[in-house]
Amino acid sequence: METRAGDPGAFADFDLTRVDSPAFVVDVARLRTNLQILADVRDEAGIKMLAALKAFSMWSVAPIIGEYLDGVCTSGLWEALLAGEHYDGEIATYCAAYKPDDLEEICRLSDHVIFNTPMQIKRCSQILELSRARGNDFDVGLRLNPLHAEGEVPRYDPCAPHSRLGFPVDQLQEDHLEGVQGFHIHTLCEQDLEPLKRTWDKLFDYLEPYFGQFKWLNLGGGHHITRSDYQREELVQFLRDMAEDTGAEIYMEPGEAVALDAGILTGTILDTHWNGMPLAITDISATCHMPDVIEAPYRPAMLHEADQGGVGEAVRLGGPSCLAGDVIGDYRMPVPAQPGQRFAFLDQAHYTMVKTTTFNGVPLPSIWLWDSETDSLECVRRFGYEDFRDRLS
Repeated sequence: METRAGDPGAFADFDLTRVDSPAFVVDVARLRTNLQILADVRDEAGIKMLAALKAFSMWSVAPIIGEYLDGVCTSGLWEALLAGEHYDGEIATYCAAYKPDDLEEICRLSDHVIFNTPMQIKRCSQILELSRARGNDFDVGLRLNPLHAEGEVPRYDPCAPHSRLGFPVDQLQEDHLEGVQGFHIHTLCEQDLEPLKRTWDKLFDYLEPYFGQFKWLNLGGGHHITRSDYQREELVQFLRDMAEDTGAEIYMEPGEAVALDAGILTGTILDTHWNGMPLAITDISATCHMPDVIEAPYRPAMLHEADQGGVGEAVRLGGPSCLAGDVIGDYRMPVPAQPGQRFAFLDQAHYTMVKTTTFNGVPLPSIWLWDSETDSLECVRRFGYEDFRDRLS
């Protein structure tokens, strides 16, 4: 299982006992650093930069995101409502298929309403016309599938064979542009510039006949722009060239890049035993709190695990749920694997917080905001039994 690297940053010196267990802790200083990088790329390239709520929708930091970026992108009605309530700037909404009953409200909230197929645009044309007649001002976009796979894991690759996401670009015709102001292209996952360049090389010939006919081009997310080894200077020139070639305004929608290495998930060992190897049960659950560990799959990096230099026997950590596969991974612990010991996983601000569940009645982690520059610490939210109960009936 692949181990995803994590940069401990200021968390290397954070006292885990200052917060609940389990708990997400987000460093606002690191968040600002990431946002500044994204804003610098935006300004130098002359594009628009939106934050993807599907990856990081901690709306208590919405005012901070609004200081740096141009708005947010959303994945449907509820995220669009959240954006309208808490976030500044533009709202771009894409959904693989809209419910007609949701669409009018989405049109009211959104600056860009992006469809998955021209067929649904046509079916929804009366809803779109009625919404505009009521004074709502929005652009219609079409998501394209470049038919060029760059993802390492098929389930995360929008261009995998037979993907439902995006209209195959080789089927695009002139009449499909009727009523369409822009194109959306999302193909990457945790990648740097080269996969984007290869994707654009594939798309260029298909789109060149339409240059000048669409007003914006949205490159979606999956761009690890805030990673230290990302080729940011080359990206800026690439985006400038794209804008010049197409005559369109360019958008990007980073998700992970907004909160990369900005948060940890801390937990406690509850019990230990032996079954052919050391085992430990924790109050962090892979299936409830870090489902990508099972879905991707991947092994999250542990805070200070490398400090031991590989000394000691690996301990298999698992959650408290009844799922036999609720296993996080095997770790050489930085602390003794004993009940009551605290530990933390790195880079857990994005996608973990938005995917948590209460399967088995496992409690949700509380959410904390820490500023590593001032050492201020605030509990933003705790979840109780009522949150579990009220999702059921």
